[in-house]
Amino acid sequence: MNEEITFILDSAKEGMEGAMAHLEKMFIKIRAGKANPVMLSSVMVDYYGSPTPLAQVANVGTPDARTITVQPWEKKLLHEIEKAIMNSNLGFNPMNNGDMVIINVPPLTEERRRDLVKQAKAEAEDAKIGVRNARQEANKELRSIEVSEDLQKSAEADVQELTNKYIKKIDAHLELKEVEIMKI
Repeated sequence: MNEEITFILDSAKEGMEGAMAHLEKMFIKIRAGKANPVMLSSVMVDYYGSPTPLAQVANVGTPDARTITVQPWEKKLLHEIEKAIMNSNLGFNPMNNGDMVIINVPPLTEERRRDLVKQAKAEAEDAKIGVRNARQEANKELRSIEVSEDLQKSAEADVQELTNKYIKKIDAHLELKEVEIMKI
């Protein structure tokens, strides 16, 4: 195969891998009833006047499946951390025991589970769009290079095959996430 075609196929695969990686990151943020430190990854704490990610001012852990603990490195940040978690609209009610902030992760209601499944489906659809965009870009590049028609058709078929493979991977990831969310 032509070097240019190989480069285009590799770049399409890279784009599709990027869409998959983004999907996995987004799926981690969708909670499935279990406590996970990533749930607080979007929380910003006012640290001496500048917004700072929670993970940079405290140790976030999960001692069990229903509890998240936040141990600040400076005790005077306890109140700021508590306030930041409340203002983050994550639906958590943090408690302060003087040493650390403790968050009990409430069990999900059936309605909330369905909403999370919808959110997961939307993220999967975004990933599929990313994969299709990578395919479209690759096909556009393939049409712009000077190669025989047979070679071009073969390369476009390879791109489509790659696209189908990644769409199936996304569907499989979504299926697993749905099962995880709906499991009580």
